[in-house]
Amino acid sequence: MADTIFSCLETGNANDIAIAAPGRPGLTFSALRSHVTETVAQLNARGIGRNDRVAIVLPNGPEMASAFLAVGAGATTAPLNPAYRTDEFDFYLSNAKAIMVEKGSESPAVEVAKSHKLVIIEIEWSDDDPAGQFRLLGDALGDAAGDAAGAAKPGGMAQANDTALVLHTSGTTSRPKIVPLSQANVTASAAHIGEILSLAPEDRCMNIMPLFHIHGLIAAVLSSVTAGGSVVCCPPFNALRVFSWLEEAAPTWYTAVPTMHQTILARANRNKAILEKINLRFIRSSSAPLPPPVMLELEEVFNAPVVESYGMTEAAHQMASNPLPPAARKPGTVGIAAGPEVAIMDITGEILPQGETGEIVIRGPNVTDGYENNPTANAENFTNGWFRTGDQGVLDSEG
Repeated sequence: MADTIFSCLETGNANDIAIAAPGRPGLTFSALRSHVTETVAQLNARGIGRNDRVAIVLPNGPEMASAFLAVGAGATTAPLNPAYRTDEFDFYLSNAKAIMVEKGSESPAVEVAKSHKLVIIEIEWSDDDPAGQFRLLGDALGDAAGDAAGAAKPGGMAQANDTALVLHTSGTTSRPKIVPLSQANVTASAAHIGEILSLAPEDRCMNIMPLFHIHGLIAAVLSSVTAGGSVVCCPPFNALRVFSWLEEAAPTWYTAVPTMHQTILARANRNKAILEKINLRFIRSSSAPLPPPVMLELEEVFNAPVVESYGMTEAAHQMASNPLPPAARKPGTVGIAAGPEVAIMDITGEILPQGETGEIVIRGPNVTDGYENNPTANAENFTNGWFRTGDQGVLDSEG
């Protein structure tokens, strides 16, 4: 099993498309591997090495996907929502060493990065370039590098125990917690997703998820390239364009959150001609509960099975999933364990028997080792090697 982001890219056939986008030529696996290798070398020349954090503030699309792969292959990637306000960028950039933005970016993140004396890396591309291929601007250790520049410590490709990705919990009821995920964590999760979905080189995922979120990064991008398949990276979600994207991309699957699925269904009647051309192997839903009536309507409209999965950032996304047919899918449930071990625990830390309700706990190669600089949260969320999800659940007779 691949245990680094770069090793995930090594199985794809050289001439097969790895990254695509509407209206753009595709980027082959051979070109992607070269692009990643060159980008890591250029980051090293700018003083960015393994475990150095590079915040990425880019619009959704193929460059965001390839930046995640390229930066993550040799450093630590920290994707951020481009819509954040100045105060939010100030909080999220506090632990970064560098930031990657598009040429001429007017994002408030740039001024915040300057105030934190981060290395500022501008990239550019044109619509004629293969999807995801970009160029780093400025000279190595030049004026754009800021005060944080210096020889990279250590350079080259990241190793399995290095931190690949840093994200934050939502922080809706408390201060966001920092979740570091290792190369081994994210690659294990990508492999788990590929296994439960039987992903193959012939598969083509259409990604409409934001790529500053664990769902899109791992379930769409990393799982696809790990399987040797391709991912079609769409611009920010637009209900008016999604059926034209489906027609052009001709994907074998797509993954989304329930609100997106419902928005797509609302426009289905106006796009019957396109629906007749679409041939999806399955549809995936995650990140929030999918109402069973929506699941059934999706299956009827697209003539494809819907697979509902259960994930969270601390698990590098996937924890459980309904399987593909002919195995049984149960609407209204998150399916079976799909990667890590899953159990039900009571408040004293005892594992409960089947049929009893308690807290869902997980352990496995995709689960973070712990929150960063937060011993209180770690003490609360880890018990006897199990991570407490904070969710209530029950295991039925079929697991």
